Amino acid sequence: MNKFLIITFLLLGGCMQEKYTEAHFNNPILPGFYPDPSICKVGNNDYYLVNSSFCYFPGIPIFHSKDLVKWQQIGHALDRPEQLDFDGLGMSGGVFAPTIRYNAGTFYITCTLVNAGGNFIITAKDPAGPWSDPIFIPELEHIDPSPFFDDDGTVYLVYNSVAPDNKPLYSGHRSIRMWEYDVKKFQVIGEEILLVDGGSKIEEKPEWIEGPHIYKINGIYYLSAGEGGTYENHSQVVFRSDHVKGPYLPYENNPVLTQRHLNPARENPITSTGHADFVQDEFGEWWAVFLGCRPYEHDYYNTGRETFLAPVKWFNGWPVINPDFDEVQYTYPIKVSSGIEQKEIERNFKRWDNFDSAKLDFAWTFQRPLKNQWYSLEEKPGFLTIAVRPETCNDMTNPSFIGRRQQHLRCTATTKLLFDAQTENEKAGLCIFQNENHYYFIGLSKSAGKNVVQFYQSTASGMELKNEAMLTSNKNVRLRINAEREFYSFQYAESDGDFKTLADGIDARFVSTKGVGGVTFVGSFFGMYATSMGKPSSTKAYFDWFAYEGNDQY
Repeated sequence: MNKFLIITFLLLGGCMQEKYTEAHFNNPILPGFYPDPSICKVGNNDYYLVNSSFCYFPGIPIFHSKDLVKWQQIGHALDRPEQLDFDGLGMSGGVFAPTIRYNAGTFYITCTLVNAGGNFIITAKDPAGPWSDPIFIPELEHIDPSPFFDDDGTVYLVYNSVAPDNKPLYSGHRSIRMWEYDVKKFQVIGEEILLVDGGSKIEEKPEWIEGPHIYKINGIYYLSAGEGGTYENHSQVVFRSDHVKGPYLPYENNPVLTQRHLNPARENPITSTGHADFVQDEFGEWWAVFLGCRPYEHDYYNTGRETFLAPVKWFNGWPVINPDFDEVQYTYPIKVSSGIEQKEIERNFKRWDNFDSAKLDFAWTFQRPLKNQWYSLEEKPGFLTIAVRPETCNDMTNPSFIGRRQQHLRCTATTKLLFDAQTENEKAGLCIFQNENHYYFIGLSKSAGKNVVQFYQSTASGMELKNEAMLTSNKNVRLRINAEREFYSFQYAESDGDFKTLADGIDARFVSTKGVGGVTFVGSFFGMYATSMGKPSSTKAYFDWFAYEGNDQY
């Protein structure tokens, strides 16, 4: 190579090098109930991420980032009641494990509507929406579909299914299967293909292989999936093949991510890691988003399954997540384009809503889709008006509940409201909610004709009164719920007076994921809630503001 070519090469190389600065980010990157993350990159550094939402509405939150660190919610993929129907489903039913992908100018999300329609696909030109109505795919009989767009234009859907011939050899024996798919006609092509039977090492009886994704990297097809169930035995495994249809061989050192082997008594543990999706950043480095949990005691947590980010490194052609550490870290270094404004991402934050916008912030959510408009931001300007309705949080319908996620183990949620109950069955206030049978409530009501503040614990059929106090007025009352890891306290204040404690040392495990018993996939929500306990009502509650403040310490 002559001198001129050498100089030209060096100059071009220098121009092509991306300028970046070293930064750090905190895990989880999406704290609180944001499970089953899926990510895709568009262009140089536009990243889009989605999560499961189960029976909360709007469904499938969509986030955007320029650097994998700072995420802003830009909408929901399921934001119209006519797109889906959750009535009659418990909160852990509904929308499971969406995957987001981009191809040739169109965004695609595949997902499962459990017990209410099965697997579906939706599309959009703009990830902020609007998204199409679901197109169901009946040939995919089970869960977690994920699209893969091959270089030759062929499209495939890979998903979790039953054991071969539907004859499991052990409990949790599942398989990964695939169909070719026509994204123009929205129909499968050919015959179903079995890719993985059982999991990484079937002789060890692996359970619940699910959440599969296929990638083509340097001409090799990689299939990655969660394994071991979504709780403390969760893990991530990887297979690869020279052909998209297999055979897929497992990595001999699987799993490529797990925390199940670590001491559960370790300080500030992160557990249940898995259900990962891979992405390559603008600097050529690889990352994985995945779900994880932060228990405060013996796998009890109220923040739900959250979204974490960790580096991926390659060893002999295999990707390994978090290879430099045994434990998933709360902080990692990352390269960030110097053209992006640098700002420290705080683990702890405050959120204040004065309800002075035309629409509710994306953080707010409902239990199941609304069938009628029972709230308003316009009726009383500067207030969120909520109708007192017969529906309760015990019902599998749409009660007058507007909530946001508990995102820290230590936090407070406070609201100020005006509410004049006309009868003893009318109540309005603040709720910490896990599911239909597990929630606490502090609210205003009437007792013997007097204004009172009451504390309730839910039962299988309603709420049980635990304590109450007389109020001098039902105006300008502030209500607060304090979370301190395994305990909650419930407080109230009249006008500008000091807070008084109505209930203290309340067991947070009652509204934790493990504490509800059985299968649950959602985290706890702070909610503004109003109900007339099954009786007709024309009363309304007026919420002046809502404040949330997190204070975790690591």
